[in-house]
Amino acid sequence: MARTQALMIEIATGDPRPISKQIVDGVRMKVATGELQLGMQLPSVRGLAQQLAINPNTVAKAYAELTSEGWLESRQGLGLFVAPPRQRLSASERDKRFDEAVNRFVHEVVALDIGAEQVLARLDAELLAFAPKKTA
Repeated sequence: MARTQALMIEIATGDPRPISKQIVDGVRMKVATGELQLGMQLPSVRGLAQQLAINPNTVAKAYAELTSEGWLESRQGLGLFVAPPRQRLSASERDKRFDEAVNRFVHEVVALDIGAEQVLARLDAELLAFAPKKTA
């Protein structure tokens, strides 16, 4: 039986993203890195809202988006659980989003006048830190 997994998500008041988007991004990252594993139960809407000291409607909105995208699955009478992995975006949509992210990143970094070798080394280290965690 799966147990409820506490969500250690930080909500930044200075972040330009809405709070619901911060929750969505946080859960996606935790699933992608293996911190939240298949079948783990997430806190209830009320529970996470209390933990983060935010409106339950905000949590419900984030959970609904994650469920519709296939990151979470609802089990009648039991709650929300991490869903089995599946292709969540079409290949063309993945390519489009990847291109947009790379373009945003490049435009930000170019303005900092940092050499390509340093950028690539740092990027490699950051991606390695987010690699899925292996379970024993």
